[in-house]
Amino acid sequence: MAQAPLQRTFAAMPKLATWLREKDEKWFQPFFAKHSEIEICNACKGEVVIAEADGLLLTGGSDIAPEFLKQPIPNPSVLEQDVDFVRDRWEFAAVDAALARGLPVLAICKGMQLLNVALGGTLKLDIPGHKLPEQKDNDIQPLRFETKAAHRFEKVNSSHHQAIDTLGRGFEIESWCATDDIVEQIRLRNYPFALGVQYHPERGKIYDSLFEDFFDRVSRNRRSKPARSA
Repeated sequence: MAQAPLQRTFAAMPKLATWLREKDEKWFQPFFAKHSEIEICNACKGEVVIAEADGLLLTGGSDIAPEFLKQPIPNPSVLEQDVDFVRDRWEFAAVDAALARGLPVLAICKGMQLLNVALGGTLKLDIPGHKLPEQKDNDIQPLRFETKAAHRFEKVNSSHHQAIDTLGRGFEIESWCATDDIVEQIRLRNYPFALGVQYHPERGKIYDSLFEDFFDRVSRNRRSKPARSA
């Protein structure tokens, strides 16, 4: 009696979708190297199919292109001139697709602003006192935070000239600047994991737990899917 052919199952690597500029790669590479089981799919370098992704990472960059802002722009001169329309178009589409599938989302700096705008929020288009050279790499900006926030930091390395004004649908504030109440961290309610941070966790060891939480969720998202048979 002929034996049925053996079936092999393949567990595909978890895939993390992102748009990461070359100059920012050095900051994220230590985290990527630590989680080599996750495939980094960088839309800055080639096509990324968000339908195949297990998580979405939105990183820092230039201002959101004005075509995507859902608010009046009284003084266009306050906007940075090096906007990237192609990147913004991809990231807004990626946010829609990721949230529709319940993927874990971590949004950093400009990424948090884009995540907020994607759900109907608006921005303060130019703010003083938040883009000083010493703020970028040093954890010196004091925060206040909600006690129920899973990730809490007393001081952060925040550096930006725009900030959240009105919250997008479903967001709640988890932390804010202690000196002027500028929003520094938001979370999407009733969603597994969609966290936005205005500061730069990729630039400091104190934020490792945040990245570990996010990468663990990306990996678990892949493990929850059935393995492919061959």
